[in-house]
Amino acid sequence: MSGPHLWADSKGERLTTNSYGERQMHCVKRLYSERSAMSRTFVGAIAGAALLATPMLTMAVPAQAETAPGSFADLAEEVTPAVVNISSKHTAEVAGRQMQPGLPFEFPEGSPFEEFFRQFQDRFGPRDGAPRQMPDRVALGSGFIIDPEGYVVTNNHVIADASEIKVTLTGGEEYPAELVGTDPKTDLALLKIEADEPLPSVEFGDSDAIRVGDWVLAVGNPFGLGGSVTTGIVSAHGRYINAGPYDDFLQIDAAINQGNSGGPTFNTEGEVIGINTAIASPNGGSVGIGFAIPSKLAEPIIAQLREDGSVDRGWLGVQIQPVTPEIAAALGLDEPVGALVASVQPDSPAARAELRQGDVILDFAGTEVEKMRELPLLVATTPAGKKAELTIWRDGVKQTVEVEIGKLQPEQVAAAQPEPTGESSGQSEALGATLATLTPELKRQFGIPSEVEGVVVVDVEAGGPAAEKGLRPGDVIEKVSQNAVSTPAEVEEAAQAAEHAVLLLINRQGNSQFVALDLDAA
Repeated sequence: MSGPHLWADSKGERLTTNSYGERQMHCVKRLYSERSAMSRTFVGAIAGAALLATPMLTMAVPAQAETAPGSFADLAEEVTPAVVNISSKHTAEVAGRQMQPGLPFEFPEGSPFEEFFRQFQDRFGPRDGAPRQMPDRVALGSGFIIDPEGYVVTNNHVIADASEIKVTLTGGEEYPAELVGTDPKTDLALLKIEADEPLPSVEFGDSDAIRVGDWVLAVGNPFGLGGSVTTGIVSAHGRYINAGPYDDFLQIDAAINQGNSGGPTFNTEGEVIGINTAIASPNGGSVGIGFAIPSKLAEPIIAQLREDGSVDRGWLGVQIQPVTPEIAAALGLDEPVGALVASVQPDSPAARAELRQGDVILDFAGTEVEKMRELPLLVATTPAGKKAELTIWRDGVKQTVEVEIGKLQPEQVAAAQPEPTGESSGQSEALGATLATLTPELKRQFGIPSEVEGVVVVDVEAGGPAAEKGLRPGDVIEKVSQNAVSTPAEVEEAAQAAEHAVLLLINRQGNSQFVALDLDAA
């Protein structure tokens, strides 16, 4: 046999190996050349067994496998006419602060540099004294047509704040585009072009159905070169890259680069299962780690943009945080799952359903919440007015709560609470910190919002439990073991009563979060 064999297993994954017989014969030759004490007869027996084993292996594996795609040419020919190039013009603003007329920088009046640059400007700059204007910037990206009438999907960041948008088809035809709507939170946008005849289009597929290891084809406009096709596989589902509140990316290894943004990723049936959006790269070029918005997330948003020009989302009205192993232990959970409610917004759906700080949401409308970041997407995709049943963990037991989802508004305002009264300070041995009751003076000193109540941390002992968890002066302890506290004595008493770990609700610069302190490690 002459080198490595290539085939595909039953899952479509490509496998490369050298034949079993070649490896065995290599061992035989090595034994012989090194003049082993093994007899020639025994060596010959090994070689014979290897040769007999070889056809058994080479026949068995391909018989159980499917053949890898021999070519993507037919698929590329089918889908590329619906993939477009997008150019958007952005009016440049004069960078920096208001400049003095005719000068490229701002200098204090009377500065020697002011006179120097004014002389330079007089010799080489514009004579009218007007500041130089930067030329308009053009951004290049990709998109794809989802309807013969000319609806085009792309990324919001490709056309954001554009003064002019143009769409170019694979045949070179260029059309001005109208912006139908955008959704910055998911980085999606919908455009409309007018053509004299129906345009080639593609349809969305089911991104949930595609498996890790399945083949994909990406088409786009990398570096402005025009329609380019690359292939690869799905590397992972559900990637979180901190791009927005609803991250749920497909990771693919098909090469995508700058200019591919907004272009489609296809399955082998020619359906769009992702919209290429970002790459992870140390040098700005493709290293085989690309991210695409899955069709299951994009398709309903595009439908809303087409219908209304905007996107409505569900709203629960809670601030949440991850459940760490320490927090799980403090709450009596067997494992760190769910979304921990750090605060409940007044007059919100959560407040009306009587959700509380310290509740852990384990299930939303029949879908388990394994990680905190899964909950915002579940809530956002639930229509306003729909009722959802939540399974929560409260006081050491599971409970069921029904909530009517509201409509997400741009801003929500929290109601002010009365200021605490009284003053005392003291050292918490359990926490390893010096504490004080909040006063107006301490609020001004540490910049604490007026509505915050509790006990303020004024000093932290190095190496203590509080320091280990990153507590710092100015943090306000609002609750200990889910009980409100107003004096250092109450904090110490509650902390001493805890057996292994104590759960604190900390307010830092107006934002609440739970912190679990391991008392056994102190």
